[in-house]
Amino acid sequence: MNEIIKEQNNKKEHIENLVKGLPDLPGVYIMKNVDGEVIYVGKAISLKNRVRQYFRSQRNHGSKVIAMVSHIATFDYIITDNEVEALILECNLIKKYSPRYNILLKDDKHFPYVRIDMSEDYPRVDVVRKQEDDKAIYLGPFIASSTLQEALEAIRANFPIRTCKKDISKAIEKHERPCLNFYTGHCVGPCTGNVPVSTYKEAINNVINFLQGKDTGIEKQLEDQMQLASDEMDFEKAAALRDRLFAIKRVIEKQKAISTSLEDKDIFALSQMGADTMIQGMFMRGGRIIGTEHYQMQADTQDNPAEILQSFLEQYYQDVPFIPAEIILQHEIENEEALSKWLSEKRNKKVHIITPQRGKNKDLIQMAEKNAEQTITKFTMKKRADWERHEGALLSLAKAIGLENPPRRIEAYDISNIQGTDSVASMVVLQDGRPMNKEYRRFKIKTVVGPNDFASMAEVTERRFKRFVENSSSFSNAPDLILIDGGKIQLAFAYEQMQSFGLNWPMLGLAKRLEEVYLPGKEDPIVLDKHDPALHVLQRIRDEAHRFAITYHRSLRKKRYLTSQLEEIKGIGKKRAQSLLKHFKSMDHIKKATIEELIDAEGMNKVSAELVYDYFHKQDPERANN
Repeated sequence: MNEIIKEQNNKKEHIENLVKGLPDLPGVYIMKNVDGEVIYVGKAISLKNRVRQYFRSQRNHGSKVIAMVSHIATFDYIITDNEVEALILECNLIKKYSPRYNILLKDDKHFPYVRIDMSEDYPRVDVVRKQEDDKAIYLGPFIASSTLQEALEAIRANFPIRTCKKDISKAIEKHERPCLNFYTGHCVGPCTGNVPVSTYKEAINNVINFLQGKDTGIEKQLEDQMQLASDEMDFEKAAALRDRLFAIKRVIEKQKAISTSLEDKDIFALSQMGADTMIQGMFMRGGRIIGTEHYQMQADTQDNPAEILQSFLEQYYQDVPFIPAEIILQHEIENEEALSKWLSEKRNKKVHIITPQRGKNKDLIQMAEKNAEQTITKFTMKKRADWERHEGALLSLAKAIGLENPPRRIEAYDISNIQGTDSVASMVVLQDGRPMNKEYRRFKIKTVVGPNDFASMAEVTERRFKRFVENSSSFSNAPDLILIDGGKIQLAFAYEQMQSFGLNWPMLGLAKRLEEVYLPGKEDPIVLDKHDPALHVLQRIRDEAHRFAITYHRSLRKKRYLTSQLEEIKGIGKKRAQSLLKHFKSMDHIKKATIEELIDAEGMNKVSAELVYDYFHKQDPERANN
């Protein structure tokens, strides 16, 4: 006890000495805990006055500040020339450390751009969230995601450029078939080798002009096609062309609006519901609202709305590509002058921060407020539904089967075979009610002959429990609950294996026919209501285990079938057949491969490669096309 008191006194003395040495100058202070972790970053016109307030009487502090101060073991500070520099430094440090007690922008969104790399022979239209210094062409930013979506749909419908990620030169070299887009006219098919680079680049330049709001002739072309379809009484086609034309015009108009300088404003309003805080942004360009976006803030219920809004603005405008002349706010913020100076420097023009009381700007704020309230209501409802589907369902499940705590990690096992052939098993995992794909495991049944699901379940669970006892890295996590796909007998086989290894994990069986839940040692099943979320979570993981098992089973069956096909070739045994499939991934690629390419597969030589090549190209041309 004396040691604890001594340690507390030493800490207090250390803090007092640091506070005494603080200068009466602007700067940034960095609070750290006993582990050296940055827990809060703040700015001040006077470091001495601001930091001293934290360690004086805490009667006027909220619970969040009291909790933060209790964790401060030391602090650093950085002196700046003025308040604006302090603001910039604070923003950078908050972004770097994401301190626990700062108000943080949770979903740090970046407006998307369209990226086109003209150094490639056949460039694609890519969507990216950040501009890089890579000499590619970047178009945007697209403030409204709906505008970008309309633009991409218009491009796909009217410009036959590629959307695939394949290596075009390799595709041409291997004579790969073009994809469906080529046959439907949505891609000119550079992978065929029949499209000159100049022709393709011309199409890409038209896309660039279109995204810049320039006339590409596409509107006139669509109007002519629409008129022709109408003259031929093909009104369905004419209507489809009309819709495409309207979509094109909408995109071009919005792109033009982005480039104009008339009445550019960002409008921000905040709404809070319980522990959740949402900020709604509305973006006006050229006097028209071209998009909205919402941002979730990691804030405390005691945080002042104006303080939250200020923290948001400082983080939001660090990386945003465009700063308007006016920023309209719902609440008046404390650091308005410093923030305005900083943004004006970034923009190279004056930026006005306005908190309107009346007029059209007040109307805009009220519109943003309504949107913020609607957004947070939907968000809260969705979060509640998500909780009920996952964490809430696990609470219900624990109560239904008599567990003290909800099972955070559930493992489910299923067997798949057809008449005992290619028998496999799956293990899938839910963590807090959500699939953990990296934890999934699959097994080939080794010791069981024929269709015996009971013995197969015993084998696979034995292998799993053995690997856990042996501390195998891929099976080291202990489950809170094991689900066996099947009834009382399957459960008994698995439970016996678990006990033989001295393990005592909770386990149940879920019988498909009536969705009955069996527990070890219990004669009668538990029948859950069909609307019970506890049943739903069991069904989800059982169905996922079944899907994973049957997918593995089908892949093995297909592989066995293809291997047997290749074994028909004289001189190609099972080992070489498997090697060819592993190397080329599909029978189609094997058929198209040259002799030199076939030799590259492990275990192949010139003689065996010639045998495979001749089989598909010389002996039976019709079979080669099947």
